[in-house]
Amino acid sequence: MDIVIRQVHPGEYDALGEITAQAYLQDDLLDFGESDSYLGELKDVAGRAAAAEVLVAVEDDRLLGGVTFVPCGGPMADIARPGEAEIRMLAVDGIARGRGAGEALVRACVSRARATEGCVRIVLSTQRTMLGAHRIYERLGFVRTPDRDWNPLPDVLDLTLLTYELTL
Repeated sequence: MDIVIRQVHPGEYDALGEITAQAYLQDDLLDFGESDSYLGELKDVAGRAAAAEVLVAVEDDRLLGGVTFVPCGGPMADIARPGEAEIRMLAVDGIARGRGAGEALVRACVSRARATEGCVRIVLSTQRTMLGAHRIYERLGFVRTPDRDWNPLPDVLDLTLLTYELTL
């Protein structure tokens, strides 16, 4: 499989938003399903692209998935501290999973972080049930950082996000 990683094109915003939303919905990652407020953020690729770098995995002009790379100090960072970049919203179309697109997207983020002056670490948040993603992160050298785990919705007690980091 020849997967190409590149920046998303504006004409692909809607398609990538739908791939991302469907990946989260199909994997039951949104506590409130179709009515979850985060669904709008997942679909808003234009908004993400204006504030961070949105990358896509493409094979033969077909979008396989995408990820948001937040450089050091970027406004979309959830947990990044000074000197850290962040990976957000990694999603791969269900029919493209298991073919290397997710890992290629994460590797591209790591490469960008390494090329960013002053960046010493890359961090991310993930849900407990995202076991396939955890395997990718661990295979690439990311380590769990339980002291940074957090809850984006404190009123929802069982929504603690796990965190990982990779020192560059």
